[in-house]
Amino acid sequence: MKCRWVILGAAFVFGLFACLCIGRYPIHPAQVIRLLLAGLGMDNAASGSLADPMMIFWNIRVPRVILAMLTGAGISAAGAVFQALFRNPLAAPDILGVTAGAGFGAALAIMFLVPAALVIQASAFVFGITAVTLAYILASLSRDRSPSVLVISGIVISAMFQAGLSFIMYLANPYDQLAQIIFWTMGSFHTASWAKIQATLPVLVPGITLLILFSWRLNIMTQGEEDALSLGIPVMRWRIFYVLVSTLMVAAAVAAAGTVAWIGLIVPHIARYLVGPEHTRLIPMSAFLGGLFLMIMDSVARSVMLSEIPISIVTSIFGAPFLGYLVIHAGKARMSHDT
Repeated sequence: MKCRWVILGAAFVFGLFACLCIGRYPIHPAQVIRLLLAGLGMDNAASGSLADPMMIFWNIRVPRVILAMLTGAGISAAGAVFQALFRNPLAAPDILGVTAGAGFGAALAIMFLVPAALVIQASAFVFGITAVTLAYILASLSRDRSPSVLVISGIVISAMFQAGLSFIMYLANPYDQLAQIIFWTMGSFHTASWAKIQATLPVLVPGITLLILFSWRLNIMTQGEEDALSLGIPVMRWRIFYVLVSTLMVAAAVAAAGTVAWIGLIVPHIARYLVGPEHTRLIPMSAFLGGLFLMIMDSVARSVMLSEIPISIVTSIFGAPFLGYLVIHAGKARMSHDT
């Protein structure tokens, strides 16, 4: 286990350094080191001789990398919680409707409210938690208690909010509001700034910390509601807690970068493969891998073409085949169990 963490730590440092070098304006690794030292006040000569790279590095490149890490960590940790909470390997912010609801709320704020960061984030949070609540209520009305019912309910609710989002886009001013809404639907970190980090950091970091601190209850709740109640855990109260914290994190991520697809689904499965299903290890690993993965995906999005590719397109290229693998693998496992 220690060796695995050493390898992952080395991969993180290498990936971080590579992402700081790569971009539309490439920066030589030696310059990156000098710029880092200059920003820390340890190389005053670089501040004058590398004025333009200094501005690009500290005002654009570094905030973008940090925001991508924060967003990936928050969405991945929330995805791990949703999969545990609903005991469904396909449960994720995307599928259960949180992302669609949060995106609808953000678009609604842009269209009809003051398009300020705090207003957009608050609207995204309200509609995100509304979406997952509706999905859970719809699933509870069914006589079928299988996990697939929850996924279908989430798809239904997500489709409703997607329809509402499309209607808002139809009504939006094409010269101003529509462009902002499209940003939410496709996702991008091109507007990353230190101000966005300051607005997102107080939500994502405490949220991930709370999920890690109380992750041991998820281990019991995944065994079944009756077992958890017999051990003195108020299931409904903690379910609401996990949903609130996770939804707030997803809403903050959507408010900062728009819709980021598939991260909340695929990263927890990779983390589960590395550390197992025990949530005191799974949630930290999901957050770690999510930050690393999205940071790399953002570097790909801004580097492979002359114009930047929306981040959800890049993550979908990796996420959709992975979902197909999960479906095929689950089918084979079921067939082997039946035989």
